[in-house]
Amino acid sequence: MNKFILTLVFLVICGSTVMGQTWEYKTVTVIESIIPSGIGRSRMISAEEDRDFKEFTTRRTEQDNERNKSDRGEIRVKNFDETKLLNFFNVGGIRFQNIAANDAVVTSKINSLAAEGWELAFVNSGVESYSGSEDENGIFITRYIFKRVLE
Repeated sequence: MNKFILTLVFLVICGSTVMGQTWEYKTVTVIESIIPSGIGRSRMISAEEDRDFKEFTTRRTEQDNERNKSDRGEIRVKNFDETKLLNFFNVGGIRFQNIAANDAVVTSKINSLAAEGWELAFVNSGVESYSGSEDENGIFITRYIFKRVLE
């Protein structure tokens, strides 16, 4: 019975500590070109400025349906890290060395953020694929969402 009570007390103390934490989040976006011949641009982007979404949000209702008139210049972030990555394709097709190189660079960023106390919380990816000679588009985008305790 004593072990049960001690375990229960421990869980309550640990639970209250976790529940009382406030988190901050950081997004790192990786955009990798999947355009043949290596003519695209691949980058890893990380904002170094904060924005408050509330400053650029309009609540629309049936009674008040006026569109959002936020100034794009105020939304833009001018201080960000831009890390060059290699494109998935070159003239010969898929370049596996480029993919391995990008993995190494992205892993380096993840390890650096982990050393700063950031924890990888979510990963989300999507693709707009290249569909032939008439389609000049093609990107693979991955968003890494990190969190850490706000002190």
